[in-house]
Amino acid sequence: MSKKVLVLSSSPRRGGNSDVLCDEFAKGAMEAGHQTEKIFLRNKNINYCTGCGSCFKGKSCSQKDDMNELLEKTIASDVIVMATPVYFYTMCGQMKTFIDRCCARYTEITNKDFYFIVTAAVKSKPALERTIEEFRGFTSCLTGPKEMGIIYGTGAWEVGDIKKSDAMVKAVEMGKNVG
Repeated sequence: MSKKVLVLSSSPRRGGNSDVLCDEFAKGAMEAGHQTEKIFLRNKNINYCTGCGSCFKGKSCSQKDDMNELLEKTIASDVIVMATPVYFYTMCGQMKTFIDRCCARYTEITNKDFYFIVTAAVKSKPALERTIEEFRGFTSCLTGPKEMGIIYGTGAWEVGDIKKSDAMVKAVEMGKNVG
């Protein structure tokens, strides 16, 4: 059965290491017959959450930016891939801003399969667990999330370093195995 796969690339640079892994995952998912869309968060206008509380009072978010469109796509998807470069052992600001802005409708993000992609210069997978825990902090607030897989792109400092990594093959294979 074909699924709707949403790939969220939070790399600040197109063609960056985490962005390349997003493309590979999407390629595998499309080859497996899934409807796949990649969104490059850098190209979206997503303001910071202001904590105004409108969304807690049954109103829509007071901000008028691209986040409503992104929330609609997130809610409509079966599978969500969240990818970030890791800076100072944490996710990048673009991904954190996206997560914070999910507050307005997080109760509608239900029963999704999640995949996480992290890339960093460090060669140690355990050093990236803090970032994975940040993703898990988000998904633990949702109803029925399922963590399906993690792609660790380690040892990737310069743009393109990831292309020499086994993470490339793993990303395609994980995309093909979306089920």
